[in-house]
Amino acid sequence: MSPEPAGVVPEVPPPQRDLTAHRRVAAVLQTLALHHVHPELRQLPGAVRTAQAAAEALGVTPAEIANSLVFAARTAEGATEPLLVLASGGHRVDTTKVAGLLELADLAQATPEFVRRYTGMAIGGVAPVGHPERIRTVVDVTLGRYDRVWAAAGHSHAVFATTYDELIRITGGTPMDVA
Repeated sequence: MSPEPAGVVPEVPPPQRDLTAHRRVAAVLQTLALHHVHPELRQLPGAVRTAQAAAEALGVTPAEIANSLVFAARTAEGATEPLLVLASGGHRVDTTKVAGLLELADLAQATPEFVRRYTGMAIGGVAPVGHPERIRTVVDVTLGRYDRVWAAAGHSHAVFATTYDELIRITGGTPMDVA
């Protein structure tokens, strides 16, 4: 690498703030610690709101990203409750199939307000755990193909490494083919 020409100052990225103290990230890490999980946490240089963006930032495939997707699930009795689907970023969730397997009337994409109400987190940073109350969870069986997967850690700039089996254990999730 050649030195910078005289008078040119090399561009230095601004320092990142430590997100472990962020309220939502701290809640995720605390919940993980209760399950005896002390994961590798990575801060990303920018907000990642899609599996593709997260995969590019981490140098993995989108399929290795555990997307935390919140749906408004309507029960047979007509009540609406949240459903968290931890889906491989490599494909889309078949909401009709998932609703049928869970004996729900239907699943609808949740609004940002609905997501924040039930998870305490903004879309793009929703973690599998660390919510104000436990949320019914489904874990995509496709994630089991990978030794390590990455999930949001409560902030759009933070992710943690985990495994398929660990996701099921820490969330109490139901394994399911969601595609």
